[in-house]
Amino acid sequence: MNEDIQFILDTAKEAMTNAVKHLEKQLVNIRAGKASPSMLGSVMVEYYGTQTPLNQVANVNTPDGRTITVQPWEKSMLQEIERGIMIANLGFNPMNNGESIIINVPPLTEERRRDLAKQAKAEAEEAKISVRAARKDANNDIKKLGDDVSEDLKSNAEIDVQEITDKFIDKIDGIFEIKEKEIMTV
Repeated sequence: MNEDIQFILDTAKEAMTNAVKHLEKQLVNIRAGKASPSMLGSVMVEYYGTQTPLNQVANVNTPDGRTITVQPWEKSMLQEIERGIMIANLGFNPMNNGESIIINVPPLTEERRRDLAKQAKAEAEEAKISVRAARKDANNDIKKLGDDVSEDLKSNAEIDVQEITDKFIDKIDGIFEIKEKEIMTV
């Protein structure tokens, strides 16, 4: 196989892999009813004048499926952590017991589950759009190859690009199905 074609295929695969990684990152932020430390991943805390991620000033744990505990490394940080959680506007009501912060994660309503499933589907669609854009770029690059590459090689390369695209679309569908099942399970 021509090295130009191999480079085009590798570039397309990399772009598609990045689309899947981005999807996975986005889906982690969509809560599925059970408590998870990643739910507080976006919380920033004022720490000696600097906005710092929560997980850099405290341990975040889930003792059970409905509770998140935040244990600061310095007790003086309790109020700042509580404020950071409120500012993040995640819909949680943190309780400060003087030692740590406890967050009870309310169970999701059926309507909220459907909304979250729609949100997950939208993220999956965005990932598919990125994969298809990578396919389009790869096919355009293949067409731009000069006369030194035979039409058969170009045609085979386009078939390879389509096969890679199909694999990534299937992977995205699989990731979405797992997340949807997780969201809809009561």
